[in-house]
Order: sequence, then C-alpha cells, then structure tokens
Amino acid sequence: MNKKRKAIIEQNEISELVTFSLGGYEQKVLIEGKSKNLPVVITLHGGPGTPIPFSVGCRGLFPEFTDKFIMVYWDQLGCGKNNYKIDDSFKISSFVEMTSDLIDNLKKMFPENKILIFSTSWGSVLSAEVASLKADALDGVVVCGQIIKDIFFNDEVIGTLEKSDIPKRKLEIIKGADPKNATPNELKTVNACLTKYTDAYNNKNGEKAPMGTMIMGLMTSPDYSFKDFKAVVDNGYKVNNSIWDELLKSDFTEKVCSVKIPYHILQGDTDIVASTAVVKSVVDASENENLRYTIVKNTGHFPGVEMMDKVFESLCELT
Repeated sequence: MNKKRKAIIEQNEISELVTFSLGGYEQKVLIEGKSKNLPVVITLHGGPGTPIPFSVGCRGLFPEFTDKFIMVYWDQLGCGKNNYKIDDSFKISSFVEMTSDLIDNLKKMFPENKILIFSTSWGSVLSAEVASLKADALDGVVVCGQIIKDIFFNDEVIGTLEKSDIPKRKLEIIKGADPKNATPNELKTVNACLTKYTDAYNNKNGEKAPMGTMIMGLMTSPDYSFKDFKAVVDNGYKVNNSIWDELLKSDFTEKVCSVKIPYHILQGDTDIVASTAVVKSVVDASENENLRYTIVKNTGHFPGVEMMDKVFESLCELT
C-alpha cells in the first residue's frame, strides 16, 4: 500500500471492517468516511458475484466519495471477502433479506444520518426490492443499469448482434435459446458476444474506468488476502443456476414503478444488457414522481468515467 493511500485512510474518521449477520450469515463489511456525520451510501454491486467498482478491498481508493459520504462496501455473500458456495437453494429473496439486514444494522449505527443506496446491474434488483420494503429507513437510491425484464435474449440484443461481426454459428446459438430457460452455455455465449462485438458493455467512444489501477488497488488492499482477491471473479457463484433462472423469468416493472423514495436511474446510451430502451419505456409510462432516469452518453453497461461522475453528482443531489 502506497503512502498516498495510507494517508487517505488515516484522515478518515471512520475506517472499519465490521462483521454483521446478514440473512443468517456472518459477513464482513467495510465502512469508510471522513466524518461520522456524513450521509451513508450502501453499495450494491453487480454480477451476481462481481464486487466492482466498489468492494471490501477498496479502502482508501475513492477519497472523492469518502470525503462526501460514509461509504459502505459489501462483497455480497459468495464473493470477495465473503466467498461462500452459492448453491441452488439461494434465491433472489435470499439476497433481498441480506440487503434488508444490512440496512437495519447501518440504521442502528447511524440513526441520525441519511442512508442512500448506489446499485449497479444485479444490485439494481436488490435496490428495487428494498426501496419499498425499507422505505422508512432509506432516503434515496441511485442506480447504474437498472435490470427490469427480458435480459439478454430479446429483439434488441438480437438486432444489435445481427449488425455486428459476430460469427453466424454463435448468432444461431443465441437466436435458438429459450429466453426464459437459457442454458449456462447460452448465457456465457451471449455475454461474450455482447462484450466482443458490440458497445453493450463498454462504449468505445467513452473513457473507461481505470481498471488496472483498481485491480492493483485490490491486490494491495489491507483488507484482502490473495484468496479474497481471487474470489472477486473465481467464486461461489460458479455452481449456481437458480438466481439466473429467476432473473431470466422475472419482470421487475411493478417493483420499480412502486418505489416510495427518490429513485434515480442512470443508463448508458448503448446499454442493451440492462436495456435503456426498456427503462425509458417503463419510467415514461409511470406516474411515480419518485422515479426518474438520465441517459449518459458514450456509455454501455459498465460504468466508465462519465457514468461515475454522474453517479457522484446524483448522490450529492440526494443529500
């Protein structure tokens, strides 16, 4: 760990790795901020099982956030610091319960502070659920890439891939998949093809997040062992099919449209993973004044520099 990072950590009034019981499982959570009086931001990462950009391993890496907020970094059960075998007994509701427990614990720690959520991708499923369940404890949500329905296997994805350089054989695999019952191999194929042949994940015109710096930060984290670092990618989710089965069949329109607190969705203009077109259609048709969206240019599903700037701005607006 370099001197600059160490100095940032030492300047924070709160910088603690705590253990909470979440959904009946003991889990490590990093809490970090310059002052104990700042608004609290709970980060709900994507995947499932991909604690990026924020994780328990990023102590001292994001001073622009920890100067303004108490950041709560949680590697969801099954990855990173909380690696665990996620078998098919786990459902979406399992992680909603864990998220609810996390909110309860933080409300006890910070009873007078505003509590916000920043969620990405899969994490947006959890934030949509708790935005109603825990409305009394929360003050707002900012989302990057809201999952609503018909992910991966839909006309928008097929149409985009048909205009790309995708090999015909792979396109036929994707087109032949049952949208509600896709196999793990079909999911792997569509994911890889969207990454390689389209701007769905990373828009080539946008400034990418400094992944090399972030990875090095995790490798040199005071809170991560090599085992923890490895579990950022190679983790307990590789044996799980039940959560993806649910996600493919689910429609979160009603959950999103019934949120009871300010809920600001940020969507990349080329995001067809958590479809921007679907988000626009759903929010435009909703009469819920808590719900709004902003389209961020030159951005896919992965948050780049433009998106993270907008995330920071949106969180500040909620305070």
